[in-house]
Amino acid sequence: MHIGLIGGIGPAATDFYYRGLIDRHAASGIPLEVTICHADVREMSRNMNEHDPGRQAEVFARLVGRMKAAGAGAAAITSMGGHFCVDDLIAISPLPVLNAIPEVGAEIKRRGLGRIGIMGTRTVMESRLYGSLTSVEVVLPEGDALDRVHTAYVTMATAGRVDDAQRQLFVEQGRKLCERGAEAIMLGGTDLFLAFEGIDPSFLLIDCADIHVDAIYRTSSGS
Repeated sequence: MHIGLIGGIGPAATDFYYRGLIDRHAASGIPLEVTICHADVREMSRNMNEHDPGRQAEVFARLVGRMKAAGAGAAAITSMGGHFCVDDLIAISPLPVLNAIPEVGAEIKRRGLGRIGIMGTRTVMESRLYGSLTSVEVVLPEGDALDRVHTAYVTMATAGRVDDAQRQLFVEQGRKLCERGAEAIMLGGTDLFLAFEGIDPSFLLIDCADIHVDAIYRTSSGS
């Protein structure tokens, strides 16, 4: 199936999804058909901060309309943070939306974990990934650490690159969550792979974006 991806939120996340789909399709020998439409990460951040999922859903729906015109049969948001408006988008989308949230919840349940830590935007953390983590106890950064993780994440995602201070913060907070009993750390922000790429943080990582890419691949390949 021809897949439409809402990209740009942020650039590194779009690249993660695109490369992930290329690699999976190349390994299976199934041609990849994809259209990517660019969304403005700054506009999305404003709508998120103003708690206006309806407005952002309208922005995304217009992009999905372009994907449909290009031949796409389904669409996906290449951002966990961008899923803050997914229910509103599903209601108005011209195409079926491949929603990451139930896929992540199902994978966590399948793994049989009892307690996980989560990092990402403030909305992702405080909502426990939009209420999908019902089968586990969730541990969040404490006090001002939650705001520091949010700010560092949004800054990193907007720039599409991680600096040493941001990387140190994410690794440090991951270890603190594990000290409080987390069996694994959920990367609830798509761009968080940047902070952990090429290093061993000494704790188990669960990458929501990678789970979502798998689900998109299953649809796009018909498997």
